[in-house]
Amino acid sequence: MFNKILIANRGEIALRIIRTCQEMGIETVAIHSTSDESAMHVRLANQSVCIGPPSPIKSYLNIPAIISAAEITGAEAIHPGYGFLSENYNFAAITKEHGIEFIGPESEHIRMMGNKVEAKKTAKDLGLPILPGSEGKVGGTAQIEKIVGEIGFPIIIKAASGGGGRGMKVVNEGDDLHSIISIAAREAKSFFGDESLYIEKFLPKPRHIEIQILSDGKDNSLFFGERDCSIQRRHQKVIEETPAMGISRDKINELGEKSSKAMKKLGYKGVGTIEYLYENGKFYFIEMNTRIQVEHTITEETYGVDLIREQILIAMGQKLNKKQSNVLQSGHSIQCRILAEDPKTFIPCAGLVENYHPPGGHGIRIDSALYNNYFIPPNYDSLISKLIVSASNRNDCLNILNRALEEYVISGIKTNIPLLIDIINRKEFINGDYDINWLEKNLNG
Repeated sequence: MFNKILIANRGEIALRIIRTCQEMGIETVAIHSTSDESAMHVRLANQSVCIGPPSPIKSYLNIPAIISAAEITGAEAIHPGYGFLSENYNFAAITKEHGIEFIGPESEHIRMMGNKVEAKKTAKDLGLPILPGSEGKVGGTAQIEKIVGEIGFPIIIKAASGGGGRGMKVVNEGDDLHSIISIAAREAKSFFGDESLYIEKFLPKPRHIEIQILSDGKDNSLFFGERDCSIQRRHQKVIEETPAMGISRDKINELGEKSSKAMKKLGYKGVGTIEYLYENGKFYFIEMNTRIQVEHTITEETYGVDLIREQILIAMGQKLNKKQSNVLQSGHSIQCRILAEDPKTFIPCAGLVENYHPPGGHGIRIDSALYNNYFIPPNYDSLISKLIVSASNRNDCLNILNRALEEYVISGIKTNIPLLIDIINRKEFINGDYDINWLEKNLNG
């Protein structure tokens, strides 16, 4: 059993981890930048350590400072949350080198899945369905034209080490293929320090479906259903829900079994999310996230599981004590990401929260670190709250969600709540008739 865990993160996810640790009788250490001195996760942790100025590179991405904080406070383990260093294999390796447990997968699995080309090859070797495309990074006119000739237009070019939509370009027939590849390579180099690219067949109207995996690295692996994350803007998720509408449980269970068996074969340890595109009745692997997801909440609500707790127990060496037949889903759950940004221009909006009143009532969960008179710093991601609603069916979920969004008060700054209200009242969303491109096509409609 760990006696003390350092949380290498901030905001709502740091607070989320602290609460589970408290319930498990584990003390916590919060790290923070100078701009987060009054943050809620700092207030609720047993100890706190300031590790640098507001810039993430000098604080939440500062590996030596984080390791030092763990050592001086006597923390036996580090939980990385999501974002920042959560998928940095070097951080995971250094943590263990210092005799501190990393609450997550082995560094080699993080490295493997962090490179999109290697992840795709690994997925194929593990028997997961993949999109037609390049076997590795592309280079040279002849190779590019050969691949395009085999899979046909449209194609999508991706940064091998990328994520979040950076370095991604769609190429249609007649476009200047080589010019677009040059632009994508420059973006990849700028954002990720690696200009390597790969090519895949582009699906025009796919849905984004992900499978939640929990594995103990000891030949036990489970899947906890799926999440539909198709409401996106610029490849960033906005609304997620489970179960996914219009996909048979047989198809989901088949995909879940394949995903779970793949992780068992890999010897994977911890939580992980395998993401797929779904179109015309077929699934295609796109990537794996080797950490807790922002949207883990809706899985927890419908499966009655605390995924953070499971992460910690696995890191302590415990085996999973459930069988897949006992992993049962009940009801429906939807999550909305509340962002501090202008709902029309999408410009981030830092500033003072003058009045904060979260919605309440049956079926509502709020994961947020906001409070009255809290100042939202301009240095970090604009996600400030997650509104999660649950009910026995989707229709009741939508009714609760409408009421909750109307009730949610965050004054002093602009948020995307008006946009979320607009989205969930569109007939396409109500009917489940949307794909990953729907939101951007309808933002101004």
